[in-house]
Amino acid sequence: MGSLYKNRGAVLKAVGDLRIEELPVPKAGPGEVIVAIGVVGICGSDIHYYTKGKAGNFIIDMPLVVGHEPAGIISSVGEGVTHLQVGDKVTLEPGKPCFACVQCLNGTYNMCLSMKACRVPPIYGAMCQFFKHSANLCHKIPDEMTMEEGALMEPVAVAVHACRRGGVSFGNKVLICGSGAIGLLNLLVAKAAGAIVTVTDISTSRLEKAKELGADLVYHVTTKDGKESAGDIVKLAGSHDVTIECTGVESSITTGLWVLKPGGVYVQVGIGSPSINFPITAVLVNELKVIGSLRYANDYPTAIALVSSGRIDVKPLITHRFDLDSVVEAFETAKAGSGIKVLVNCGSYGCN
Repeated sequence: MGSLYKNRGAVLKAVGDLRIEELPVPKAGPGEVIVAIGVVGICGSDIHYYTKGKAGNFIIDMPLVVGHEPAGIISSVGEGVTHLQVGDKVTLEPGKPCFACVQCLNGTYNMCLSMKACRVPPIYGAMCQFFKHSANLCHKIPDEMTMEEGALMEPVAVAVHACRRGGVSFGNKVLICGSGAIGLLNLLVAKAAGAIVTVTDISTSRLEKAKELGADLVYHVTTKDGKESAGDIVKLAGSHDVTIECTGVESSITTGLWVLKPGGVYVQVGIGSPSINFPITAVLVNELKVIGSLRYANDYPTAIALVSSGRIDVKPLITHRFDLDSVVEAFETAKAGSGIKVLVNCGSYGCN
């Protein structure tokens, strides 16, 4: 890349202080590629960093470039990269595991203790025009997939991983707590697996979207008594096989545990308070399996296949689009909760 190229990015300088700044133009080293970023999605954790400087136990240093849901086009490749070439359209796994520790060698690289997460210094986030990344963490997406769909592969992979962790399969009754983007994507993935799905939320508009996307039952939460809500859901739809909890809210967690049948599986996806009151009795008397679900591991190929084949349609989740220069408005829109999936077009060369 010559001097004609500039690399503008969204930099979080302090809590609530997000600016567009010019960044160094990266160069690909061995095993690396440079991606001209086309579109980046805004995640709930991005909003936590923007408003609080942390998400759960994950605390960041600032300044940093935000964004970890990117898609773009390969603009250059480093030495030794043979499976990608300039012009390939890709989506990126944003974390950089070591691929040498026991967790990585076992295939659970999402739990690598040396993980270098995109958007955590010294690793830049991807809401910029040119981004350097490990080639083996870039996945080609087929021509029939749009760049916007490519940017949603990260949260789709989160949903694929959660459904796999819960063993969701044909005929299972699945409760999904929360109908934000992650909850709705879990709905789509669970339905693709043949499940019967109930979705909960405090927002009637989001429950309407869940119904549009195929939820078999939606339940409007109107109380902070999670056990009461669970009782209502069981009366309406019976006990469930699997809960996928996507809010991290204490009362919702209580609902998700008490709605399960004996031997049921509870999967925690949402990040909330580090410590909560937890209904251990529900786990004990029903011999429940309580499982965490962290990011994804080997789930991107399935996510891409689900979308490219048409088994799931993520386009209805995209509610707002902004250019890079309007990134503050984009974050404020996502913060207000007035949309489901907010995307930022980084306007890189060849990606407009």
